[in-house]
Amino acid sequence: MNVVVTGIGLMSCLGSLQTTWTSILRGKSGIKLYHLFPELSAYPLGLINPQASKIDKITQQLLLATLQDGGLQTPLDKCGVVIGSSRGCQASWEELATQRYNSNHSSNSISNWLSTLPDQPAITTARYLRTKAPVLAPMAACATGIWSLARGYELIKTGQCQRAIVGAVEAPITPLTLAAFERMGALATTGCYPFDFAREGLVLGEGGAMFILETDELAARRQAKVYGRILGFGLTCDAHHISAPQTVKGSAARAIKQALERSNLEPQAIDYLHTHGTSTALNDRHEAQLIQHVFPQTVATSSTKGAIGHTLGASGAIGTALTLMALHHGYLPPCVGLNNLEFDLDVVTQARKAEINYAMCFCFGFGGQNAVITLSK
Repeated sequence: MNVVVTGIGLMSCLGSLQTTWTSILRGKSGIKLYHLFPELSAYPLGLINPQASKIDKITQQLLLATLQDGGLQTPLDKCGVVIGSSRGCQASWEELATQRYNSNHSSNSISNWLSTLPDQPAITTARYLRTKAPVLAPMAACATGIWSLARGYELIKTGQCQRAIVGAVEAPITPLTLAAFERMGALATTGCYPFDFAREGLVLGEGGAMFILETDELAARRQAKVYGRILGFGLTCDAHHISAPQTVKGSAARAIKQALERSNLEPQAIDYLHTHGTSTALNDRHEAQLIQHVFPQTVATSSTKGAIGHTLGASGAIGTALTLMALHHGYLPPCVGLNNLEFDLDVVTQARKAEINYAMCFCFGFGGQNAVITLSK
């Protein structure tokens, strides 16, 4: 039994799945300079709208787009749900804290506080589907998206369900999130330039991606289109440091090797790597060394964060969606924003037509969270 992807929904600062994909192939970026909060400086951000989005709205729009793309209608009472988020409804809690501070710490509260817990995107999805199958809400920093895909894959492989809606959603543009990354010195001031000598840091973005996973038998029975197949994954955590990566031979490398072993592949079989590529000094250097350590020098590599920003917990889901588009259409997406490559890698700088049979997507989160997924046609 194989697990295939039969529907994708995506939202980013460049728009929907198709709009985002087409724009990236053309080398366009949706990142712009915004000054949203008077107490903070202006920063380049990847916003869907001129103001910061709410996570519930992103979740609803993503779910509808995914179901439409996959040709499914509700109710889906036997469909599993795995929707993660690293920040969840943090914006609502920041609003509550601000209200209390501005009213001399009165007893103001969010009346519907139960709908602001971290699992809300998963709950919203499950209620809409009216499912009775398992509902999960992973939270693993920037590795959340691939964790969600892995959990959905396992639900199907273990026979708990034949179909699952999986993915990750993020609305991280809040004063606290920006202030935290600002204090770390991790925010770029002009743009996002992965693997470039002149890279300054990350650019926060919002959005997410959802997928319909199902058995290949079920997909064939309903004559569904298939974007690709999930072969395997690797998940590790080293807790090496709150933000810095471990050595090149550490747990990130083990996650890659786990994914390859579970997929019955050797490193030289991989045609394309969608990297985490955050445009920070530490991540890009570590990731470049990691690729050089594990893979042949000829493997094609790129990051799409220069076009849409870093969506934190949703970045692995969005990266997987764009990797599946590369497999499906036979084009490698370019590393938008890259002008002067620092590392000895085959980084794609313009859309490149290619025969892609096997691809991998990387995510490396704070706290040593490492997640890798292997995909095929």
